[in-house]
Amino acid sequence: MEMEIYFDGNKKVNAKFNGQDIKTDQPLQGGGDGTAPAPFDLFLASIGTCAGIYVKGFCDQRGISSDGIKIIQRMNYNYGTRLIDKIDLEIQVPQDFPEKYKEAVINSANLCAVKKHLQSPPAFDVYTKTV
Repeated sequence: MEMEIYFDGNKKVNAKFNGQDIKTDQPLQGGGDGTAPAPFDLFLASIGTCAGIYVKGFCDQRGISSDGIKIIQRMNYNYGTRLIDKIDLEIQVPQDFPEKYKEAVINSANLCAVKKHLQSPPAFDVYTKTV
């Protein structure tokens, strides 16, 4: 697997992956143009949206409408470490959501590949190469 990261003016840093361009920018207060999410915002969004696709798949497989279901993601920022130290994913379901599936929908959200990678992080090797 390979992803190409390229610069697109001012503070825009984009990625080309699987034929798609993933655009990022810094907010105005960070010297960017505010035209796209910041890279860290995309990282955070990848957690909730990954869980969301598993919840959606769970519902689709059982013929349960996903209308009215949403996930509220809350991040706790630790000012001492300057890192997020806890993330809550609250799956809000409508009144008519089957009670028997509430625990199972939580289990499906926990299958998220992003979450699994955070729990067992990859090794990083950063280096330069003259081309």
